Amino acid sequence: MAVAAVRAVATTLRRSSVFLEGSRPLSTSSASQQKFNVPPSGNDLPRPGGIASMMRLPVQNDTQGLDACFVGIPLDIGTSNRSGTRFGPRQIRTESVMLRPYNNWTGAAPYDSLQVADIGDVFLNMYDLKDAVKNIRDAYTKIVANGCKPLTLGGDHTLTYPILQAIKAKYGPVGLVHVDAHADTNDKQLGEKISHGTPFRRAVEEGLLDCQRVIQIGLRGTGYSDDDYGWSRQQGFRVVQAEEVWYKSLAPLMEEVRAQMGDGPVYLSFDIDALDPAYAPGTGTPEIGGLTSHQGLEIIRGCRGLNLVGGDLVEVSPAYDPSGNTALTAANLLFEMLCVLPGVQYRRG
Repeated sequence: MAVAAVRAVATTLRRSSVFLEGSRPLSTSSASQQKFNVPPSGNDLPRPGGIASMMRLPVQNDTQGLDACFVGIPLDIGTSNRSGTRFGPRQIRTESVMLRPYNNWTGAAPYDSLQVADIGDVFLNMYDLKDAVKNIRDAYTKIVANGCKPLTLGGDHTLTYPILQAIKAKYGPVGLVHVDAHADTNDKQLGEKISHGTPFRRAVEEGLLDCQRVIQIGLRGTGYSDDDYGWSRQQGFRVVQAEEVWYKSLAPLMEEVRAQMGDGPVYLSFDIDALDPAYAPGTGTPEIGGLTSHQGLEIIRGCRGLNLVGGDLVEVSPAYDPSGNTALTAANLLFEMLCVLPGVQYRRG
């Protein structure tokens, strides 16, 4: 019986290696024929198989040779309501097996022109939020050093603050397209300066943002006062509340955003709770009356032509959506971000 068990394990490993070879070019000959990493087709590698990376892309430990990367931050110790976003990156990767490499509507073919890989998750201290912020800042300083553009799987929104610190050190103050149900500009939460409700207040204080090139889209919900968004407006941010765009296409708004952002570097931060909980219930602080999934697509697709230097998709908390659809939506939105990065080739459109 023991010999039979060993043989069974050996057979399983051999079969697994075949699957892995199908998921990425491992031999010299296949690598020479394929200049860029391309996610495997569901017809070549069954969707339940392969390494559970973003879109089953190759995994590497750093950004050497990469134009863009997917990176996870399993953080939820900055949340104020329902936790669980530490599992967001893992679930987004799981649901990303449904994604294919070509954008059928826009014509974007990012894997024709960009070298992309999944570089895994940032190590962070899950018992000390301030230390975790330092861990993230240090990691992203290395990630962006060679010009690689990170697309981050989150994780709670605290993470955008240290990412912007690293981005500023590389590019200077950046414009920001912030899509969210909440402004995240609190000064403190329960006496703490760092949380998922304070990142953009800290970013302004540290000069990380070009405040005349900041827009917040989708803000809504009950408030603490009649001037909850007043601080944002005082800094020069453009605020677009969700009610302003009910029943509307956001394509005209994004024309205005492109004019506002100009040619300078821009960062895109998309909190999944910007979408109505009918589309994305798997999050910690849901608010009714939100954006639709197609409005989310319009916002990201409307960023085509901007000098994007990175982006994130945050606040996916899988436990509150057993269907997996919130993470599936997040995976699609991250692919759309990849499609609008500078340098992406379009086969049409």
